[in-house]
Amino acid sequence: MAILTRRDENAVAYLTMNAPERLNALSDEMLAALQDTLNALKSDKTIRAVVLAGTGKAFCAGHDLKQMTAARQNADGGAAAFKDLFDRCATFMQTVQDIPQPVIAQVHGIATAAGCQLVASCDLAVAAEGTRFGVNGVNIGLFCSTPMVALSRNIARKRAFEMLVTGEFMTADEAKHAGLINRVVPEIELAPSARALAELIASKLGSAVKTGKTAFYQQIQMPLDQAYAYTGNVMVENMLNRDTEEGIAAFIEKRDPNWSQD
Repeated sequence: MAILTRRDENAVAYLTMNAPERLNALSDEMLAALQDTLNALKSDKTIRAVVLAGTGKAFCAGHDLKQMTAARQNADGGAAAFKDLFDRCATFMQTVQDIPQPVIAQVHGIATAAGCQLVASCDLAVAAEGTRFGVNGVNIGLFCSTPMVALSRNIARKRAFEMLVTGEFMTADEAKHAGLINRVVPEIELAPSARALAELIASKLGSAVKTGKTAFYQQIQMPLDQAYAYTGNVMVENMLNRDTEEGIAAFIEKRDPNWSQD
């Protein structure tokens, strides 16, 4: 079986991490499969939203510690291998936000360390009741410094730091309250809920969503005045899109838009 599967339906790509025996750890093989798939999705105009899930008992338990430990046998004690791993992981996490389609994490079981980083890196997240989230590397002497980057950009500073220095887990309800995830649903409703959200997004004008996702991540890093200047220009460009003109006309005329592009 493939370590990552893909199924396309109704303009949504459903990706499933398929290494349940390793709790879908971000092994070298998993990272490569995820990166290759997202690279392909970046130019796939038939897909307007992505759902990322995991098989087995967990969404993702972070990096593959057995692979990392094996690298210690190298002459440099694993330094080059560790640097390469964290660089590849950082590239993948940024690709999640770089592709034009919104990515929804469909989370169950646990999302720990780099797995929690993955949830934080996704644009949206739906979790099953009972799911736990943690950046718990400190419990084994490895501070979750790279997961910290995504986590601290999702939740309040003191809450993020508390998780990082204590290694304690956050419940699904706490994660929703903190802003790490969007929705908490009974486990039986997890896949339908993620699908409904993805299909709602996929029903919108693709070019507008693409423009908006790019602008969202650009402006959030800017000072207030620069953000307004930048997004004002983005809106001008968006307004000049012929399908946006059609969408506004359809709204005024109380009819469905006849969009010409995805």
